[in-house]
Amino acid sequence: MRILLTNDDGVHARGLEVLERIARTLSDDITIVAPLEEQSGKGRSLSLTEPVRLRKFGERRFAVTGTPTDAVMMALAQIMKDARPDLILSGVNRGANLAEDVSYSGTVSAAMEGALAGIRSVALSQRYADLAPGERVSFDAAEIWGERVLRPLLDADWAPRTLMNINFPPVPASEVAGIKPVNQGLRDYGRLKLDKRTDPRGFDYYWFGLGRINYTPEADTDLEAIEQGYITVTPLHLDLTHRESLDMLARIYG
Repeated sequence: MRILLTNDDGVHARGLEVLERIARTLSDDITIVAPLEEQSGKGRSLSLTEPVRLRKFGERRFAVTGTPTDAVMMALAQIMKDARPDLILSGVNRGANLAEDVSYSGTVSAAMEGALAGIRSVALSQRYADLAPGERVSFDAAEIWGERVLRPLLDADWAPRTLMNINFPPVPASEVAGIKPVNQGLRDYGRLKLDKRTDPRGFDYYWFGLGRINYTPEADTDLEAIEQGYITVTPLHLDLTHRESLDMLARIYG
């Protein structure tokens, strides 16, 4: 089995090292194509107004000066064009990608690009307990449970153009409650934090940040399950059509 690894935290990220160790329990045919630098929150963005450069860091280990989507495109169109991957793994992200996070996440977006190309793709993320842990993030749950979550997916029947979004709880591997397939949740809007500052010339500027907000998760969502210590597995699909609204639109447009 041929596996492509990517992420949004950059080619030198700790989580990518963890992902490579997980992937090598599944196959020895591994290629890495990741962004050169961190691209968190870039979503599905493409580098259309500037060139993308490719750098090689070792045998079958590459970085692109672009986004996670750029990285997957470069892998499929150039690096692996004569031997396409059977599986794409994106992560392990430093921080969770739950609920509406998936629409911002570069980690999930890389998996979306793989799904769009008809390749089985999985996004993996490790939640952390603190708001600003720096380098103290533990990937213990992902490291120990990664193979156990992925291996059953390899022979499963996937619907076309779907991807799997996996999140590991911020607990030691020994305290993980299990693996739980769940729906994507939705938080109340209001996570954005603006940190206003002033530069040395007297002009204001801002840092965007995402804080935690109070919410009451619905039953059987990723938000609820990860709070209970479960590894969450959520199938996502690329068709965003809200089908229940089609009849209404047909009526108003006659």
